[in-house]
Amino acid sequence: MKCLIIAAGKGRRLQKKGQSKPLIPLFGIALIERTILSAIEAGADDFYVVTGHHHERVDAFLNRLGKRLDVPIQTVFNVQWQDTDNGISVLSASEYLHEPFLLLMTDHVFDPAIARDLIHATSVHDDLILVVDSQLDNPQVDLDDVTRVNVEDGKIAAIGKGLTEFNAYDTGIFLCTPSLFDALNQVSQKTGNAGLSDGVQLLAALGKAHTFDINGRFWIDVDDPIAFWRAENALTAQT
Repeated sequence: MKCLIIAAGKGRRLQKKGQSKPLIPLFGIALIERTILSAIEAGADDFYVVTGHHHERVDAFLNRLGKRLDVPIQTVFNVQWQDTDNGISVLSASEYLHEPFLLLMTDHVFDPAIARDLIHATSVHDDLILVVDSQLDNPQVDLDDVTRVNVEDGKIAAIGKGLTEFNAYDTGIFLCTPSLFDALNQVSQKTGNAGLSDGVQLLAALGKAHTFDINGRFWIDVDDPIAFWRAENALTAQT
């Protein structure tokens, strides 16, 4: 299965750990490498990584990593990475993905079995499936930053950081079809920009955005020094 990974952002809140967020090591393994290794364990075998900030360094690292792991890794440079939201990064790879694909974030650390179970337990036709976490007291979640989801009958009713009514969190793990590109194109043509959640919300309005609930299984968005510390502790506890 093909896998798209978003790795274009600057990662300002983690810059004390390193200037290029995808290359910041967590226990000696770069965040982007951890994501790719987890995806391989889940069943992915063909990778597309959208880059932006310090893209030359990230490209060089991924070129070496692809040879070391013996997997194809194609980098896609989002020339608008500084001025647009992450949905435009997703759109940057649309020409390469014409079938169902796994969509991941470079800074989310998770149990690879989650993505494997998502791929094996579900199927998509013209839809999207988002892995959500309904454990609202999950101690790994940054409540001030997490994207919130309101789920109704296994489908997304609403998604966004500012939701006041919600019953799950967005984990940043998706199983998608090219319908996501169509949705993001519609949003960007109207507004000149598009966040990933905007595209998901449009699909949700069409009844095409489903959920896969992991209910507290391990995942964490490594977005700032506190989350980085939490990730270190969680990985230590698993060994």
